[in-house]
Amino acid sequence: MGFFNTLARSVTWWNGQTLNTQLFTWRKGEKVGEDDQGNIYYRNADDSKRWVIFNGEAEASRVSPDWHGWLHRTWNEPPSDKPLKHREWEKPHQENLTGTMLAYAPAGSIRREQPKDQTDYEAWSPE
Repeated sequence: MGFFNTLARSVTWWNGQTLNTQLFTWRKGEKVGEDDQGNIYYRNADDSKRWVIFNGEAEASRVSPDWHGWLHRTWNEPPSDKPLKHREWEKPHQENLTGTMLAYAPAGSIRREQPKDQTDYEAWSPE
């Protein structure tokens, strides 16, 4: 099982880090902080690279706005060192739910309708 796990990690990226990313992080990475979802944020020694190791599925919308700003150099201090001030009207961060059962469905959407009773259906069978 160990061989196949290592092989899968060397070629897949969508469910955690690849083997190369893990080696690079081990050699050059400096842990900066962690968010409430368990994602871990790193930078290298001269702060020329910044990256995130996702806890689970690699989905960019799981990065909160605070950490997104740090990753994209909108501000230099990471939220672990200098947390941003939030307004009372701000909603908590929520990942993109498109394509899931929790995605928004407007009134009249077929996803909101209850399935109709299928008792009047007769399956065709060749005779």
